[in-house]
Amino acid sequence: MLQSCAPVNNITQDNTSKTEDILQNNKTIKLEKTEVKKILNEKKSLIFSNESFKKNVTIILSKEDNPETVNQFINIVELVVYQKKIENISFSIKIYEDSQQLDKYLSSQDLNQKIFIGPLNSSDSNLLDKFCSNDVIFFSFSSNKELAKNCVFLINFFPENELKAVFNHFPNNSKIALLYPENEYGFGINSIIDNIADQSTSIIVNRASYNEDLSNAPEAIKELGKYELRKYELNRQKRILANKKDEESKQRLIKLERFQTTNDLNFTHVIIADYGLRLLQVAPLLPYYDIDPNIVRFVGTGAWDDKVFYDEPSLNGSIYPGIEYIKREQLNNDYQELYKERLLRTSTLPYDLVGLIDYMVNNNYTPLTFYQTIQSGKIKFAGIDGNFYFFKNRIERDLQILQIKNGDVKIISKQK
Repeated sequence: MLQSCAPVNNITQDNTSKTEDILQNNKTIKLEKTEVKKILNEKKSLIFSNESFKKNVTIILSKEDNPETVNQFINIVELVVYQKKIENISFSIKIYEDSQQLDKYLSSQDLNQKIFIGPLNSSDSNLLDKFCSNDVIFFSFSSNKELAKNCVFLINFFPENELKAVFNHFPNNSKIALLYPENEYGFGINSIIDNIADQSTSIIVNRASYNEDLSNAPEAIKELGKYELRKYELNRQKRILANKKDEESKQRLIKLERFQTTNDLNFTHVIIADYGLRLLQVAPLLPYYDIDPNIVRFVGTGAWDDKVFYDEPSLNGSIYPGIEYIKREQLNNDYQELYKERLLRTSTLPYDLVGLIDYMVNNNYTPLTFYQTIQSGKIKFAGIDGNFYFFKNRIERDLQILQIKNGDVKIISKQK
């Protein structure tokens, strides 16, 4: 197992935009001007050399990126610098106005044996592939898996990884229902779940979607659980028992009067592909319409990795893929103590990435050896978010299965 946590010692910024306001409290950051060196050949061919990576890493950030995210991103790099005391790598920061300016900037640089961190968004990351004829590596934070190719490696939390973990955890022959919002996240889950299910021993038996504003959520949940059909069947059984005079039938009728529907759901698990406030509003509707969490296991995605969901009664007993909080607790505490703000969940991404880059540079990796190592899939790195590796140029993790229990969470399956 390779240890991938490591820091750097210098951070410089190449820009004079408004984003400097974000950086003003980061005392290790200095301004520098970048000179145009040459216009690079944009011919697409992936030929890596055996010359070691340069020890200056450039972070490329957009002026349009969320200021809170940018501020914390830089703080995290600075924190790693402080914690690990690494002195042989420097980080410079390039802040660009738009994709055209980013294109012009990259075209003006000597990219050979260079490592870039960023961009943070998919639209700007879309232009990186044309620079892959050079010995360059880009670590983008795009969530668009289609961009993961050639010299572009994606660092993010990917639902495929999370769904594979839960499907591997399901008992054989489990029957799965999917409930999802009609937005980019929900449609994304719906588009990939069948392929993942086909590679498992479980099957998808039902699915339903609801408007992002939740206006039709009750109807969607009724449809998912066949509420009306089960209600009709229960009333039919009640009528039959009401016409019988034996004591056993009377007692069964008394028992059935407590229920609105039968409990013969045709699925064993329901994946609720939502998060945030909507999850806290949708989850209680399932038991309200007789999808009983004591009978059907509620299942989430990695987006459930937030303490705010642990006290919702309808989610008690639910499971989701992730890494236990204790793994990042020390980082969270250190960050809050130093910067007086909460650690964003996504901030573990740059923390682990800096560690990976440190390993690469300290072990004299070249673009060729890095590519060969990553493509083999045999080496895993230890990070804040658990052991990770790359699959088809995008990061994947060995995830645990966590269960929400009485306002807390516990591990019910270990990392591999």
